[in-house]
Amino acid sequence: MTDTNTTQLGLRENATQFWLLVLINGFVGAMVGLERSVIPEFAETVFSIKGNTAMLTFIVAFGLAKSFANLMMGRLATKYTRKQLLTLGWLFALPVPWLLLYANNWWWVIFANLLLGLNQGLAWSATVVMKIDLVGEKNRGLAMGINEFAGYLAVGLMSFLAGYIASTTGVVAYAFTPGIAFSIIGLMLTVFFIRDTHSHVKAEAAKTNIPLLQNIWKDTTWRHGNLGSVTLNGFVNNLNDGIFWGLLPVLLLSKGYSLSETGLLAGVYPAVWGLGQLVTGKLGDVLCKKQLLSLGMIVQGMAIGLLFFADSSPIIVSALALLGAGTALVYPNFISVVAENTHPTQRPQSLGIFRFWRDFGYVAGAVAAGVFSDFFGVEFVLLGTAILTIGAGVLSEIRMCCTKKLLWHSQECGTNLASRS
Repeated sequence: MTDTNTTQLGLRENATQFWLLVLINGFVGAMVGLERSVIPEFAETVFSIKGNTAMLTFIVAFGLAKSFANLMMGRLATKYTRKQLLTLGWLFALPVPWLLLYANNWWWVIFANLLLGLNQGLAWSATVVMKIDLVGEKNRGLAMGINEFAGYLAVGLMSFLAGYIASTTGVVAYAFTPGIAFSIIGLMLTVFFIRDTHSHVKAEAAKTNIPLLQNIWKDTTWRHGNLGSVTLNGFVNNLNDGIFWGLLPVLLLSKGYSLSETGLLAGVYPAVWGLGQLVTGKLGDVLCKKQLLSLGMIVQGMAIGLLFFADSSPIIVSALALLGAGTALVYPNFISVVAENTHPTQRPQSLGIFRFWRDFGYVAGAVAAGVFSDFFGVEFVLLGTAILTIGAGVLSEIRMCCTKKLLWHSQECGTNLASRS
């Protein structure tokens, strides 16, 4: 067993393991990326199911499974090591490409996406927690920015690869074949090269002054001023992302854009989001995360509202770029705020609860996109989403406390949070 007295925290001190986990998280993102661009076409050409129905069932099945896997990750982390949970996540991934390749009815696809959601929840959560364990407090924001950038870059690249394979071969199911290699490589890297981070947790716990949460579920969900605000913001962030996943193509097509133009415009938002996290994650290490989160949510809301009035390509591109920038401001700093407000021994549970509510936003967004757009129209759903997103940002500005020592003394901040709880 590793001696915790000699265990060092830091990105540079643990560079090999850190970058290996970044690579593995890229494979995790690649698994879902293979599906993101071709599932509607796969549903329509193979099973004669229309794209809207396919998208709704896919997002709901995936979102539910991933949300509960996040929650399960937090609870299982009290009994099993991080490495064991990462390995379990990859075991869930192994059957996914095979089920999709040989699916003879739509329920096979739904089952595959339930397994994929379990893979994403367990494996992505495990890599996040392990990176936080390794780097300590100093570069936590940078580490999360790199992690989320790598994951979502893989999602984008594999979405393009899947579309290319489907269009060049004429068989949509062939788009899923790279997933066979990704799942096997991810599992092998985890089993043979990843070391567990138990000693890093003990080393940090020995010198931390972060108090234990009295009730991890209640405090993370709402009661704790910082944790509750971040959880709400995470839910709203993924709710609007789920709505955009389903409705943005519909909105752009209704404005007269072609399918190829719609694909290009829709790519602006995740591209800015992914690249921006390399900057915004590090900003969270030097600036107050409270302001980054509230600003990010308000910028998102303004961008969504701008789309309501957009009638030209420059305005649409600007709105989508703003939406990506706002999302980049909040996404890596969500996790950093949870990490810096929880004791190292409770961190996996608190992160699991946060990620449960955050990813449940996908389910709510998919349902909202499918139901409310039929009653009120796409534009009014976007306007309602804009108001909700701005409201969440304003609430975090009011309720949160800045925990950066250069801005607030840590004990003062702790007293402030206790009084609000």
